[in-house]
Amino acid sequence: MLQGWIQIALTLLIIVAITPFFGRYMARVYLEESTFFDPVLNPVERLLYALVGVTNKENMTGWQYARAILYSNVVMMLLIFLLIANQGWLPLNPTKIDAPTWDTIVHTTISFITNTNQQHYSGETYLSYGSQMFGLGYHMFTSAATGLAVGIAFIRGLTGRSLGNFYVDLIRTITRILLPICIVGGIVFMAAGVPETLAGAVVFPTLEDPNISQAIARGPVAHFEIIKQLGENGGGFFAINSAHPFENPSGFTNLIQIVAMLSIPTSLIYTYGLFANNTKQAWLLYSMVGVIFLGFLIVTAIGEYNGNPAVNTLLGSQQPNLEGKEVRFGWAQSVLFAVSTTGTMCGAVNSFHDSFMPAGGFIFLSNMFLQIMWGGQGTGTAYLFAYSILAVFVTGLMVGRTPEFLGRKIEKREVVLASFLILLVHPIAILIPGGIALAFPDQLAGISNPGFHGFSQVIYEYASAAANNGSGFEGLGDSQPSPLAIATGAKTTATALWWNLSTCFSLLAGRYVPIIGLLLLADSMSRKQAVPYTTGTLRTDTGLFTGVTAGVILILGALTFFPVLALGPIAEAFFIAKGIG
Repeated sequence: MLQGWIQIALTLLIIVAITPFFGRYMARVYLEESTFFDPVLNPVERLLYALVGVTNKENMTGWQYARAILYSNVVMMLLIFLLIANQGWLPLNPTKIDAPTWDTIVHTTISFITNTNQQHYSGETYLSYGSQMFGLGYHMFTSAATGLAVGIAFIRGLTGRSLGNFYVDLIRTITRILLPICIVGGIVFMAAGVPETLAGAVVFPTLEDPNISQAIARGPVAHFEIIKQLGENGGGFFAINSAHPFENPSGFTNLIQIVAMLSIPTSLIYTYGLFANNTKQAWLLYSMVGVIFLGFLIVTAIGEYNGNPAVNTLLGSQQPNLEGKEVRFGWAQSVLFAVSTTGTMCGAVNSFHDSFMPAGGFIFLSNMFLQIMWGGQGTGTAYLFAYSILAVFVTGLMVGRTPEFLGRKIEKREVVLASFLILLVHPIAILIPGGIALAFPDQLAGISNPGFHGFSQVIYEYASAAANNGSGFEGLGDSQPSPLAIATGAKTTATALWWNLSTCFSLLAGRYVPIIGLLLLADSMSRKQAVPYTTGTLRTDTGLFTGVTAGVILILGALTFFPVLALGPIAEAFFIAKGIG
């Protein structure tokens, strides 16, 4: 057990050590200060600005920034849809894979454009190399850059600056942050044993019977893997994602993947501190999220280390729960990866979340309900400050002071927008389609596990879609052809059609409605005149206010989603403890 905790502690120390350096670099990029890459990238960026028509770099309002995102994303959606739909006759398809069903293409297109990468298919058997590289891989960069651009625009507005220009932010994010790290990371992955080839599958006779052949899928995986983690995309080249030895062959590559997925969302909080000229507040918020994250990690780790009581009884001793986990990672690195991937909205997996103990399921769902542990690519940091605005308002009411954040008054518009983002959109995108699916468990949901665990499976799928996470509890008939249909001999794929189309609602609502709300909130804050601090000012860079913010986050999350958690992982935990399930 001690070795596992040491591994977790050392990984988290690396993240903390990276934060100020990476956070400062991102601040320099978005403040357009000089960086090491200027001599090489300045001419390239000037050419790209000319191609998209933003040579004057005009600042945008909240609505203009939102429209730019929507227009560009619609165009990119059409491109990826057409590419996948025509992959059967396009090049870079050595295994001659035909196009998936139309609803799978629609779901995949929306999933990747929203930075969710929820996959209702197996990558190595459903998509060609061309679709993976130029369709999904391209959108892994643009969707991640879009989220980070929104986060930076929100920080600018919060600190009294204009929101900036979306196209400039998008280009600078890709050229100065994502691409340089991905080039280095891709080379490191190749050196560590991750394949990077355009050759087709390797076919050879099996050891059991030389007359029977087996095909081993491979492909251009290394470059795909690094942007999957760094951009918090999470979509795997292979069906089992980072549990596959070609995606994640060793403890070393596993460490790189965890650091990559955590580095941007953690460092962006420090970037905010530099924009606000208040690194004290940034470290306080960083510590608050870190403490909650560590608490979630401990709860999950204890559950997995103690194992399943029913299995321990059969074995006659206590053993960690290794069901659904890779032995090369063990319980500790599986736990750290799982809590990190649901906390950062990455969604990549190196173990099956469906096989975790109920404590793990509780934490994974809570991460996606709250969306700030550490949160999505850019937007997670924005959610954190939306919670802070609500905390300022609540605290101001309690102590009789005018609610202010960074010297700007919090008024009705800001409170309505923040409440709408946190208390209304997310529950609607999860609970309404989840309730419909649960009302028709056989016809629509295709639940493979009855009772409380099946309930968690359904809610997890919609929570993952709405939070733009993409990970799955699995066990649902959500792929074409439906595993449930194959197992029962049925000829229908109704459950797969339902999941493909219903989760599209959650994907779109969970991505674009909050983005529009965040940009309008930032625009509103940027237009307010800063008022000087006085003895009556409620300061937000204190330990007391940070504690209040943590309370607001946990209480609002509990009030909104606790009934769902009670009917899912909490009830399942009681049943297991009693030896019933």
